[in-house]
Amino acid sequence: MNGARIGLAVLLIGALAAGFSFLRKEAIADSHRQARQLVLNYTLNRGDSPIIVVGDSIVEASTLPRTLCGYPIVNAGLNGASTASDLGTWLIEALDGRRAAAIVVSLGTNDALTARSRQQFETGYTALLGELSKVTDHLGVLAIPAIDAQGLVTMEMRTEAMNRINDFNAVLPTLAGKGGAAFIALPPMQEPHTIDGVHLNAAGYAAWDEAILQGVSKICNPH
Repeated sequence: MNGARIGLAVLLIGALAAGFSFLRKEAIADSHRQARQLVLNYTLNRGDSPIIVVGDSIVEASTLPRTLCGYPIVNAGLNGASTASDLGTWLIEALDGRRAAAIVVSLGTNDALTARSRQQFETGYTALLGELSKVTDHLGVLAIPAIDAQGLVTMEMRTEAMNRINDFNAVLPTLAGKGGAAFIALPPMQEPHTIDGVHLNAAGYAAWDEAILQGVSKICNPH
């Protein structure tokens, strides 16, 4: 009987520890989301008609130029973001009534890594473009970069994730068209183009940056 009670107590402690760990991770994610939104609001207050790149940690870690043909470029990346992260509401609140010259969306890696279905991806992306279309006349949708088999990413994990990434990339041009956005393709990237299998290295970012800048350059010559 005592052994059973001890065993039950150990299980309960383990369950509680797991629960607290999960809640702590959620709290950290929420805290980072709020902090990024506040900083983003401060940044957006410093200039008019920004070009905004919104997305996940690949965006957040990027170092795009500060301006493009006179328009300030604003990094609206959020670590861990996916099409389920309600980035539309998050960004619109940070804009606080302002409009953007252009918004480029760079999402999908976390959707693939968390095994979201194609239907979930399409639904989330469509809703996001609908929200963002309220605050800009120029929307862009960037293709999802491939991942490498390195670091913690095994070849099996890469194959599984790339199947989803390829599936998502196949529907992005259609989603972009329906959402009034321009699709921005990525050039082929030589491997390795990441530092850990997922996050881009210098060569990866060189190609990623160039694709975005070319994709939004049409606002520099509207006629």
